[in-house]
Amino acid sequence: MAHYRASESKREQFQRYLEKAGVLDSLTSVLLALYEETEKPNNALESSFLKQHLGVAGQESADTEALQQDLRDMRQRCELLAEENKRLKNRLQRYEPTQEDGAAD
Repeated sequence: MAHYRASESKREQFQRYLEKAGVLDSLTSVLLALYEETEKPNNALESSFLKQHLGVAGQESADTEALQQDLRDMRQRCELLAEENKRLKNRLQRYEPTQEDGAAD
């Protein structure tokens, strides 16, 4: 019986540790979010659902957000440069005949 109580005591200590660290609250909120999902992933463990909702590391989340913002900025810059490139090509065509135009002369 003493062995049973000793392991129970360790279990209780571990449970208090999880509660204190906020692990149980985090897991509960993730499971609630999964429950409330209209389209549940086929395999919640293998999908990115758990990583997204657990915020595996707070720094990773901040890094991810920064990278997503950088990606949005770069896409916008790419669109602007593509438009500028198109305008410059159009201007260049007015001053330089293409191979087909030059062959006609």
